[in-house]
Amino acid sequence: MSEQAPPVSVTEEKDIRIVEFTNNKILDEANIADIGATLNALIDERDQPRLVLDFSTVDHLSSAALGMLINANNRIKQRNGQLRLTNIKPQIFEVFRITKLDRLFRIYPTRAEALASMEH
Repeated sequence: MSEQAPPVSVTEEKDIRIVEFTNNKILDEANIADIGATLNALIDERDQPRLVLDFSTVDHLSSAALGMLINANNRIKQRNGQLRLTNIKPQIFEVFRITKLDRLFRIYPTRAEALASMEH
């Protein structure tokens, strides 16, 4: 059995965690659960977590993945943190728009804009 790559890669810029998805489809429950657990760990390690989720590699997103993102957003808000989404492809952004999640999340076209939008 091959060793599976982690579902996200995490880098840090200043005190902002940048989360990139390593899989172009965030569809199956195990993958979503792994991502959710990773995000929760990142959220829980700081009092005021600041995360940028970079979707540049993602082509497909399931409704369960949207639920996981909503949960992460709620946890971040409870901890007075900030969440930004960036590099969402048009077909995925359409899903955010239809579900009105584009109003819930702060979505930026580029990573630089998402990082710049973070309040210190």
